[in-house]
Amino acid sequence: MTSLVDFADPPPPGEDDRPAADRCPGPPPLRTTFERYAADGGGISIGEWRCEPGAWRIAFHGGRHEFFHVLQGRIRITGEDGAAREFGPGDACVIPAGFRGLFEVLAPVRKRYVMLDRNK
Repeated sequence: MTSLVDFADPPPPGEDDRPAADRCPGPPPLRTTFERYAADGGGISIGEWRCEPGAWRIAFHGGRHEFFHVLQGRIRITGEDGAAREFGPGDACVIPAGFRGLFEVLAPVRKRYVMLDRNK
């Protein structure tokens, strides 16, 4: 039986990782993902994500989209065209498929996300 996913419930165990060093202008920051829901053979992932300050280059493939909502902290995303946007508590954003740029965590961040991956 399928049950509802309530973000008020305690999170599942987190999975730690770091971006590849060759994508980072400085030391790779520690990131922790608490996936709350996954379906469609990995085509969708919904959860919470935390990260310490740091920066890395991102390159979404043509089928990957992300929606996020910042709960705490501050991030800046700069596209290849040089346009930069900052997001803090209460802000939300969609990173569209094919986006390339720099993702910077300016203050320890916690966000909720929905990742849709159509090319899985």
